[in-house]
Amino acid sequence: MLHRSTADRIADWINYLVLAFIAATMLFPFFYIFAVSFSSYADYLSSNILLWPREWVTDAYQYILSSQNFIRSLWVTAYVTIIGTAVNLAMTSTMAYALSRPMLGQRVYLMAVLFTFLFSAGLIPTYLIVKETGLINSLWALIIPTAISPFNLIVMRQFFKGIPQELNEASLIDGANDFQTFVKVILPLSKPSLAAFGLFYSVSHWNSYFSGVLYLNDPAKWPIQVVLRQIVILNETTSTLQNFELLAELEPPPVTIQMAAILLATLPIVIVYPFLQKHFAKGVMLGSVKG
Repeated sequence: MLHRSTADRIADWINYLVLAFIAATMLFPFFYIFAVSFSSYADYLSSNILLWPREWVTDAYQYILSSQNFIRSLWVTAYVTIIGTAVNLAMTSTMAYALSRPMLGQRVYLMAVLFTFLFSAGLIPTYLIVKETGLINSLWALIIPTAISPFNLIVMRQFFKGIPQELNEASLIDGANDFQTFVKVILPLSKPSLAAFGLFYSVSHWNSYFSGVLYLNDPAKWPIQVVLRQIVILNETTSTLQNFELLAELEPPPVTIQMAAILLATLPIVIVYPFLQKHFAKGVMLGSVKG
């Protein structure tokens, strides 16, 4: 065991204190949202800083979970996240694998990817492309335009280049074609990398709201982040969550509804993250290896 000097131990404690302070500042908004969402309106008005409910009140959650619009937006977001992540991983991994192996015109394709990584088309050209392809007011408008991330593609290509070429040659000798080699040999070895980029893509889909505002005209197709925008920023609580004929006096205070909606929208992705954390850390390290 290495002998640590007093100065090293003091430095470690300083690092622990600094990291603990940073963690506390990051966790404080979550505790505040949690406390306000379960508190009564009187407790909220009587306290400037609220970290724990004095009286547990679930009216805001009952109100939100009784809203068909909110539940539908959760299902829409879950659908877009699952299907979108599957499309992202399928297209990114196949193209990255192709660019990691010798092929005709590989340099041209790679330069085209790098060009899109450095220069984007812009908002108006992208909207016109989505419109001309008939994707306006379709959930595919939230998936197809962002099917491949150039950065993720480049990193995954570097990961594939680190896999020994002998594995490909052995599978070809055994009679497998390129697609079978990719599915049965390369992908099982790429689980950590796929988990890492799958987490990147899924978080991006779950938190995306601007594409929904831009491409979706039907409120029934809005994802959860667009609904949150209506509730929190535009303060359209009653019109967003319920039908117009619902009496406004039946709803809980708007601030508790807003906090409860934020918590419910954040909770699913927070629950999924710990299960992928091990693969996420390993995948990022593997993806950074240069070929």
